[in-house]
Amino acid sequence: MGDNCGYHIVYSGTVAGAREAFFNGIPAVSVSYNWIRGKSNVNDFTLAAKACLPIISAILAEIKTKHYPQNCFLNIDVPTDVVNHKGYRLTRQGKSFMRMGWRQVTSEREGGNVLSTMTMESNSSESIDARGLKNAPLDHLLFKRRVTRILVENGDTDYCSLQQGYITVTPLGGLSPAELDAVSFFQNWLPSVVNHYPSSAL
Repeated sequence: MGDNCGYHIVYSGTVAGAREAFFNGIPAVSVSYNWIRGKSNVNDFTLAAKACLPIISAILAEIKTKHYPQNCFLNIDVPTDVVNHKGYRLTRQGKSFMRMGWRQVTSEREGGNVLSTMTMESNSSESIDARGLKNAPLDHLLFKRRVTRILVENGDTDYCSLQQGYITVTPLGGLSPAELDAVSFFQNWLPSVVNHYPSSAL
């Protein structure tokens, strides 16, 4: 559930499944629906799947005629309001990223049973009210995950287009090369490492 755009692609299990198939020479597509609590419902998954059928059918047709590219796989993201989507848009992976943090809460109903140790509490009927928040034992502090910052890159990127209501189609490869300016830096930096930071083991 949720989008797999921008930097989220790097650690997405959905995209990883398609990438693994790609590594093994199998044409693959990862599909994600941008579920938002309070706006989406379970029927939207069916609608999202139906909205992607033309793309899937077209891919199968290209595979049969052996015209489908072998050097990439596709990542598809479907917008929250799938019924009113604006169509398909070819996009590139952007640099969008959602920074997450923790907010201390006063009860399990507000924050769930996630303890300060980042583990789930298996059986608890206690709640900590606001008066006892400061004096609560460390193993009974409750936290709720929250978004602290959303970094968005504008343009023809996957996340930006998804937010505009498009079904995004992003070709991906198996490699994760650094940007050119970073490569340029290391080309000059690496030869000087031994001279400036000698090791007795070398």
